[in-house]
Amino acid sequence: MSSGPISLPGDPPGGRRAVAVWGIGVAVYFVAIIFRTSLGVAGLDAAERFHISASALSTFSILQLLVYAGMQVPVGLMVDRLGTRKVLALGIVLFTAGQLGFALAHSYPAALACRALLGCGDAMTFISVLRLGARWFPARNGPMIAQVAALFGMAGNLVSTLLLARLLHTAGWTATFAGSAAAGVVVLVLMLAFLKDHPEGHEPAPGPRPAKGYVRRQILRAWREPGTRLGLWVHFSAQFPAMVFLLLWGMPFLIEAQGLDRGTAGSLLTLIVLVNMAVGLVYGQIIGRHHAARLPLVLGTLAATALLWAAVVGWPGERAPMWLLITLCAVLGACGPASMIGFDFARPANPPERQGTASGIVNMGGFVACMTTLLAVGILLDATGGSYRVAFASVFVLQALGLSQILRLRGRVRRRERERIVASRVTTVHVPVWADGDVRG
Repeated sequence: MSSGPISLPGDPPGGRRAVAVWGIGVAVYFVAIIFRTSLGVAGLDAAERFHISASALSTFSILQLLVYAGMQVPVGLMVDRLGTRKVLALGIVLFTAGQLGFALAHSYPAALACRALLGCGDAMTFISVLRLGARWFPARNGPMIAQVAALFGMAGNLVSTLLLARLLHTAGWTATFAGSAAAGVVVLVLMLAFLKDHPEGHEPAPGPRPAKGYVRRQILRAWREPGTRLGLWVHFSAQFPAMVFLLLWGMPFLIEAQGLDRGTAGSLLTLIVLVNMAVGLVYGQIIGRHHAARLPLVLGTLAATALLWAAVVGWPGERAPMWLLITLCAVLGACGPASMIGFDFARPANPPERQGTASGIVNMGGFVACMTTLLAVGILLDATGGSYRVAFASVFVLQALGLSQILRLRGRVRRRERERIVASRVTTVHVPVWADGDVRG
């Protein structure tokens, strides 16, 4: 039996026009990631410019993530009610203003406010791009669309690492950050000129006017779906180890605890990004053809990450061998693609009018885990006099929590998906049915 989906009437057509329109949305997300990760290559410069300590410097990242995570559900609600185009436009204006303000700021409070503004605009991009893909492409392309969007996000991370780092040392702080803000203006013009929420003839049915309690009902209905909750815990468990390593603690660990020079440490961090991009395409292809592979891929990635993390942290010598560090970074590269699978549990569990809300709930998981771990590692490093063995062990606590919830919810999700298959066979609702026993909505 074929493992692909059955094409049904009502699916968006896809095609070149869909790729072009969706590509504009991805370009917005690409720029947002450049802005989000630009501080990662400017840490020392920021400490000098604003005369702050290392702990104050880490506040930039934690605040930005806090704003991002806190905005996920509100942004999901906005996308469901206002559509992709309006939310993306607002996001571009906010993150461009934040990047430009950061270029001109001379005080620590002003710089914090700008990063918070940037985080708010950044929070509006990914969920919008996911919804745009769902409106323009057939449901069978959903897994690959999400993975490719994430791939371009990692490409934005590479631009920060390779290009902005050089510009900082040649052009200086203000020119680098203000110049990069021009990219926000470019994608805003492109989006306003060419982006549409959906192809002609595939307009969503007009929903009822929001009544009292709409927000609460929308969130509760999305949360009650086991697929939404499973998606959140998949995202929670898989994303944060690599994100914590890339965003803040990887470079200090590799230099201070493992004795590597800055260039070698930077190469290892770049390896995580490159593996992420490659694995994302592989995972997207696998899930697109064999949707039952979702959970095995997630559990396999979690197991490999825990095993390699334990091997590095528990290595009997003072420093782990280079081959082990390379293997750890390669495995961490699979964490991002594995976390994206969370959206593939939430998407078929919710109707189109609730996709943004459900995606916001899922996307919040990994960033909450990341913030928690960033804070825990810092506290434990201070408490133990800089013991990365103890501090990095906090990763296992969050992984264990997430894994327990995944195992608890997987049976419920499987039963709900079987129920939708039965319902689709006895009604005239156009629900894509997968031959391997899943339903795409």
